Amino acid sequence: MAERGARAGRGAQTLVIPRNAAEEQRLKLERLMRHPEKQVSIAEKPKEWAPRPPPEFVRDVMGSSAGAGSGEFHVYRHLRRREYMREEFMEKQAIQHRLDEEFQRKVNQNKRAAEERTDKRRKKRQKLKEKKILAKKVKEGQNKEIDGSETSSNGEEEVEVEVPEEKADDSEAPSFIMGGR
Repeated sequence: MAERGARAGRGAQTLVIPRNAAEEQRLKLERLMRHPEKQVSIAEKPKEWAPRPPPEFVRDVMGSSAGAGSGEFHVYRHLRRREYMREEFMEKQAIQHRLDEEFQRKVNQNKRAAEERTDKRRKKRQKLKEKKILAKKVKEGQNKEIDGSETSSNGEEEVEVEVPEEKADDSEAPSFIMGGR
């Protein structure tokens, strides 16, 4: 009787029917958060089915001679079915393994291609940056020449800026030439 009174004293709970998945999730979270000190059991992923390994020693070997009992057929049938399931499982496992290897090979190939593209673009950006810096230096040198020629009447001071030769880079080579022979 004391237990019944304790339950009645807990308060009346209203029945809430969730209308959508989000509301159902909210109700589950609220129920879990009522008692945060209580342990929550998280179900583990169910193990993949695997057939029993074949017996190492078969005691009841059936021969092809006549005289087998009626029950022997059912024993044979169950053994055959189990063996077929085991073979099918091994075939599926081999296919899955091959698909996983193929996927990993493709992922590695895509990573390599992405790294090559990134490296090519990095070189191109670096080259453009160097050209920009070089052009800026040349422009500053020309400005100094102009400033120097205005202040001095001689104008014999000439600043030569060496332009390094560009290496042939396929990243900047045009893919086609219009009107070229």
